[in-house]
Amino acid sequence: MKLEVGMYVRTDKGFISQIKEFKEHYTKGKRLVTSSKVKEVDENYLSLSGNQCDFIDSIDYSIPPCYPSDEEIEKIHQELKAYWGKGKVADYIPALAGVEPKRYGIAIETLDGHSFQVGDADIRFSIQSISKVFALAMVTRHLGDRIWKFVGREPSGNPFNSLVQLEYEHGIPRNPFINAGALVVTDRLMSLYEQPKDAILQFVRSICGNDDIYYDKHIARSEREHADRNMALGYLMKSFGNMENDVEDVVDVYCHQCAIAMNCKELTRAFLFLANHGVNPFNQEKILTVSQPKRLGALMLTCGFYDESGDFAFRAGLPGKSGVGGGVAAYIPGNLAITVWSPELNRHGNSLIGMETLERFTTDINNSIF
Repeated sequence: MKLEVGMYVRTDKGFISQIKEFKEHYTKGKRLVTSSKVKEVDENYLSLSGNQCDFIDSIDYSIPPCYPSDEEIEKIHQELKAYWGKGKVADYIPALAGVEPKRYGIAIETLDGHSFQVGDADIRFSIQSISKVFALAMVTRHLGDRIWKFVGREPSGNPFNSLVQLEYEHGIPRNPFINAGALVVTDRLMSLYEQPKDAILQFVRSICGNDDIYYDKHIARSEREHADRNMALGYLMKSFGNMENDVEDVVDVYCHQCAIAMNCKELTRAFLFLANHGVNPFNQEKILTVSQPKRLGALMLTCGFYDESGDFAFRAGLPGKSGVGGGVAAYIPGNLAITVWSPELNRHGNSLIGMETLERFTTDINNSIF
C-alpha cells in the first residue's frame, strides 16, 4: 500500500501476524491496544520507507484504543465469582461486618465518554482508604511539595496501621496512604479549610459530576467508636510535633472521609481527573499542576495497596487505591478509570476479587502503564 502523510503505521515486527485479527475486531467496534511503536507518517518517514509498507491500514491508530468489549468484562465478572468465599469481609469496624459478602461490581469510564458496567456497579459502599487519594489531591493543590516535609513517599512494607514503624521514624509516616500518613494529610487539610467535612464532600462531588454524594453516618459513627489505633497514631505524631490540630478532631474528620458512600460508576468518574492529567473532564477545571498527577500516580502505584503494593504493580501495572470496604479504583493515564467492588478482603486488607479483576483486565486488553 502506498504511504501518505497523515496515515498511522505500526512499526513493531509482531504486527504483521496480527493485522487480520485487528481488522476483524475493529469492524465489530472493539478497539484493541496499539503498541507504543505507532508512528504518524510524515515527509521524513516517506523518504526513509520508500513510500511502501505492508503494515498499514486506513484506521486512525491515534484513537485511544484500550477499550474492552462488554463481553470481555462480563466474562471476567462471571469467572471471578468463583472466588466468593475465599476472602473475609472487614469486621474490625462493626458497621462493615454486616455488608453482604457476595457483591461484585465493575465500572469503567473512558475520557472520551465510553462506559461499561456489570454486576453490582450501582450499589453504594463505603470507599474507606480510597478517600485518601482525594484528601491528598486537595492538600497537594494548595501546599505543593511542602506536604513532603511531614509525610514520606516510600512504601511501608508493614501493615497500614503500624505504630512500631511510626515511632522508629520519629513521627514522620512512611507515605500518605498508610493510616498515619493519611491522618497527617487530613490534619493539613483541616488547617486549609474552615469546614473540612463540607470541603471534602464538595471536592468529591465536583470531580465525579454528582452532587448526590454523602457520608454514611452509620459507618462514620461506627468507625469513630472503634478508632483507638488511629487515635494512638495521632497522639504519637502529636508528641513528635507532626500534628497541627486536635487529634480527636482530626480522627473525626478522617472517619467521615472514609465513610463517603459511592458506587463503582461514581468512584470511577471521580478518578478520571487523574487519568486526564489533573484536569476535571466534566468542567475542565485544572485541579493539579502538570507534575502533580504524575507524582500522585507514582505514589498510588508504589504505596496504594498497603503491603501488597509491589505485587499489585507486578500483576496489574496500574496506579490505584484500595479500601477495606472492598473497593479498588485505578486508572490508565490519558485513557480510562476503573473501579471494582467486592467486599471480601485478602490477608493484606485488599479486595480479593478486586485485585484479581484488575490483573485480568490489564492482561486481557493487553494494556497497563508499562
